[in-house]
Formats: sequence, C-alpha cells, structure tokens
Amino acid sequence: MMPKLPLSPVRTGGKPTRVSERRLNIDGLSFDVHRSDRRKTMQITVERSGELSIVAPSMVATEQLIGFIEEKLLWVHTKVEEKARLQQRAPFKEFVEGEGFLYLGKSYRLRLSDSQLVDLTLKNGRFCLRRSSIHRSRDIFVSWYTRRAQQWFEKQVSDFANRMGVTVEEVSVQDLGFRWGSFGGDGRVSFHWKAILLPPRIAQYIVVHELAHAHYPDHSASFWIKVEQHLPDWRSRKTWLAENGIQVEGI
Repeated sequence: MMPKLPLSPVRTGGKPTRVSERRLNIDGLSFDVHRSDRRKTMQITVERSGELSIVAPSMVATEQLIGFIEEKLLWVHTKVEEKARLQQRAPFKEFVEGEGFLYLGKSYRLRLSDSQLVDLTLKNGRFCLRRSSIHRSRDIFVSWYTRRAQQWFEKQVSDFANRMGVTVEEVSVQDLGFRWGSFGGDGRVSFHWKAILLPPRIAQYIVVHELAHAHYPDHSASFWIKVEQHLPDWRSRKTWLAENGIQVEGI
C-alpha cells in the first residue's frame, strides 16, 4: 500500500496534489519523477501498462513539473483510457496444440512433439515444442525469443549505427518491463525480448528511435528530425506500434 504523501497547496480538478521527491499525484493520476542532467525538456510518458512518468532536467522545480502536467491533463487522461482499453484486449497464450505465437510479425501454430531432442524449434512454418518440456513452456519460449532477438538486433544496430554516426558499445536483450528499448549514455543499447515478435519494419523503428537518443536524449523536434532522416515513414510505424503493440503481450 502506497504511503500517504504530504499535501501541496496546489489543487487540480477538486483533488489534492500530493508531492514527494520521486512521485507526483495529480488529479487522481500518479507520476513517477525522473530527473537527469542530460535532459533539456520535460516529457510525460504513458507506458503500455498505463503507468505514468515524467522526466525533466535536474534543476526544474517541482512547481514547474506540476504546472507542466496540469497543462497536459486532458491528453494524459485520454492516453490512460486508451491504454486501459488496449489492455482489455490483450491476448492470453496457452501452450496447447494449435495456439499461434508471433515471431517477426508472423504467427506460427504450435505443435507438440514426442520425438524431438531440443525443447523448441521453428520449422516448416510451425513452432515445435517437446511435450515432455511443456511444464517449462514460457521459460523455453522466452529463452528462444531472447536468443533470436540478440542476433537480429545486433545486426540491425550495426547497420543503422553506421548510417547514423552512433558508437554502440553493447547490445543487450532483456525484459524491460513496458519499455521497448533504451539507450544509455555509456553507449549501451537494450531491447525488450518481446520486440522480436513485432514486424521487422516496426522493430527497426525501435532501433532507429533508440539510436537517435545518442544524439538527442529527449523527444525534441531535433530528435524526430534525426529519426525522419533514416525512417521517412516513422509516423506510420510509431502509430502502428501504439495501436498494435499489445499483440505481443500474453506470453
């Protein structure tokens, strides 16, 4: 249970604003606060889970954060409602004969095998899972996806980093929660293993998006110009991801 936070004098929509160093509760919404010396602007993010965060330059006062959020409350509430509707449509996968599992945007039916030597293979247009390993089905799939994602994203990052003038020290694939990817100031770029379930053109958008952060840590106009230099149709890819990314959930 979240501890009660001290009330601030600011009130929005008849509901009190609660303030702490790392969290703002405004108009019934809770925002995680992240500050960074690299940031030049403030930005609100609505995660796929519906969770909210705001990132801001280190020196921005709390009152400025509150004012920024208040100006965008209608937009935030709308996005939260959209995410809630999408979550209701999230598929739930069962590891049974005939269930479909995505890989690079295509769905492959699952076949249970009594004879194969490895836990999981993709062959002849089907995922084949060893029946005796079915009790570890999710871990097996996550491991398979992670290995494939590592290979695929390493190649994509290599190709796009050269074009974008970005030095990458390491590419990693892991569970990033509700983030598709991240780019660290140390030149390390990470991707969620679920991104390998997306169509290639959408996964490429995530690559370009993260590498563009090597030049611009925020989502300023300059950032999007950099993205557009390498993906002129980034808007349609971004929209597709926002509307259809829910398809990778449920595993």
